[in-house]
Amino acid sequence: MPFELRLLVLCLAGGLPALLGLGLVLASGDFAPDLSIALVSAASLAWLVFGFAARRFVIYHLQTLSNLLEALREGDYSLRGRRARYKDSLGEVMREVNQLSETLRAERLGAREASALLMKVVDAVDIAVLAFDGRKRLRLVNPAGERLLGRSESALRDQTAAALSLESLLEGPERQTIQHRFAAGSGRWEVRISRFREGGIPHYLLVVTDLSRALREEERKAWQRLIRVIGHELNNSLAPIKSMSGTLQKLLSREPLPEDWREDTARGLDVIGNRADSLGRFMTAYSMLARLPSPRRSKVDLRPLVERVAALDQRVPVLCRGESLSIHVDRDQIEQMLINLVKNAVDAAEQTGGEVRVEWRSEGDGVRISVIDSGPGISNPDNLFVPFFTTKPEGTGVGLVLCQQIVEAHGGVLTLVNRDDARGCVATVELPVS
Repeated sequence: MPFELRLLVLCLAGGLPALLGLGLVLASGDFAPDLSIALVSAASLAWLVFGFAARRFVIYHLQTLSNLLEALREGDYSLRGRRARYKDSLGEVMREVNQLSETLRAERLGAREASALLMKVVDAVDIAVLAFDGRKRLRLVNPAGERLLGRSESALRDQTAAALSLESLLEGPERQTIQHRFAAGSGRWEVRISRFREGGIPHYLLVVTDLSRALREEERKAWQRLIRVIGHELNNSLAPIKSMSGTLQKLLSREPLPEDWREDTARGLDVIGNRADSLGRFMTAYSMLARLPSPRRSKVDLRPLVERVAALDQRVPVLCRGESLSIHVDRDQIEQMLINLVKNAVDAAEQTGGEVRVEWRSEGDGVRISVIDSGPGISNPDNLFVPFFTTKPEGTGVGLVLCQQIVEAHGGVLTLVNRDDARGCVATVELPVS
């Protein structure tokens, strides 16, 4: 039987024993027949009325709950059930349904706001974003993607990846850099592919970034920095050479020559020679920095290498401490790197009369080498690895940059920080063992 009929039968069955008992009492007593019939009729009518009322009460609230749940299923979270009271079974059910509706409403509002923000971000970025469904048909494209493909969203939507000449990119690796020609132009592009599922069906997200503009901008900045540094160094050397050459020319053109013309000429030529030597050292350092070869690795015992480097400079004591380790590196490059770091540490420690320590130990799959000095410390850490920047009167500004290139070519990391426990600096080199 349907639920409504079963409910009615149970309600009527609940009052049937009382009605039958009343009939038996009236039939066996001294009541008049008309009175007995009237009492039985009234009791039967009340029995039926209350049975149907109970059925209606239960069915009404169940239908109310059904309507509320249907509204939730359809996405309408504005309806609320009445009589959501505590310490009432039906009220508790209504209250839970109302809270569920409010929770779903808040979640949908948050999802819509997040989706709107995401679309704003996707539209604002200068990176082409294209989404394809399982049949590789375009479903979403941002304005940068429209510019990349040279067509509007309405013309691109539902187009296949093959029709857009993008199928090879969807089937390629997840991340690659390619030379390609799009409608927006040709150049170098970074392509990223992400795969996700929606409704159990695989989808594709294609992100294309133009690298040509960024590379040209970085190349232009690099050329500007290089020309500025080289121009500054050339001016520093050529200006006194030109000035001294003019002075010597005027001196030698005087008749008669002054008595001390030989001393003046020697001093002038000495200035010209010093500046020419300084310019030569600068160009040699630049050539070394620009032509660093790839490492030629071999097995190297670290202790003898460090001790040999420490013995090269005797101005201040250089203490060596570490375990016996072997690493696969380019011996000459690592030795040159250590020479530069130790020389910088000795120069710093000499100013304060301190000492220099070189320590090393194994750490996991690598080795850590620390060059510790007790000098004045680092005053300008932001320019440590800026090429040609130096605070030394005779420095070239390429020593630390060369060390960094050597370490990174070996897959390691070079850091320089001021000491925490005392005055001075710590240069740390982290290298893989193999």
